[in-house]
Amino acid sequence: MPFSNKDITDYYNQTLNHYTMWWKLSSALSVHYGMWFKGTKSFVEALKNTNREMCRIAGITSEHAVLDAGCGVGGAAFFLAEQIGCHVTGITLSQKQLGFAEKIMAQSSFKQRVLFDLQDFTKTSFPENSFDIVWACESSCYANPKMKLIEEVFRVLKPGGKFILCDYFLTEEGKVDSKEYIRKWGETWAISQFNTDENFITALAKNKFNILQNIDYTKAVFPTSRVEID
Repeated sequence: MPFSNKDITDYYNQTLNHYTMWWKLSSALSVHYGMWFKGTKSFVEALKNTNREMCRIAGITSEHAVLDAGCGVGGAAFFLAEQIGCHVTGITLSQKQLGFAEKIMAQSSFKQRVLFDLQDFTKTSFPENSFDIVWACESSCYANPKMKLIEEVFRVLKPGGKFILCDYFLTEEGKVDSKEYIRKWGETWAISQFNTDENFITALAKNKFNILQNIDYTKAVFPTSRVEID
């Protein structure tokens, strides 16, 4: 049975304390995997590396208007507003995440460049051609079907805009998962359908997107799944 928006919201509401305690949420403001590169010294640095890498690839500048689709507690939005100087709108399904983000924003010196709202990223209230960049970090996996998100991203992007995402992809479609790890993972995190080349990469091309880069960061993020967080 597919998970509803309420199921997804409940997952993030219920796990906020977990992320606060074990995922360094107060310092990293990240609810995603970190990227470990040569010289990375800490878990928090790895988490911030993900934002840096996505920003670099997307070529985001201070002139851009960015939509963070599935913004969590706002870490990426704060990073972009503070480090790049662009305007960022973050949307989430979770009222608890929204409250956490707004509390941080109220204490920031760049709050005039950040806005948060409670919205479904597959059917937003934004006009067409509103954003230069749509950013999705470990959130696109929740779209079901994926095409609903892809079509909405295309609608709100300005002509020539970019969609930058970092997420889990099943790389061996059809492979027998004898211990049902993927099913159990999805049920635990309220993910109805994981991304694949067929349901996401091919779907992007069908919806008039040009795939500029498709990079496998498995080796960079793998240490996050094994790190011992103090």
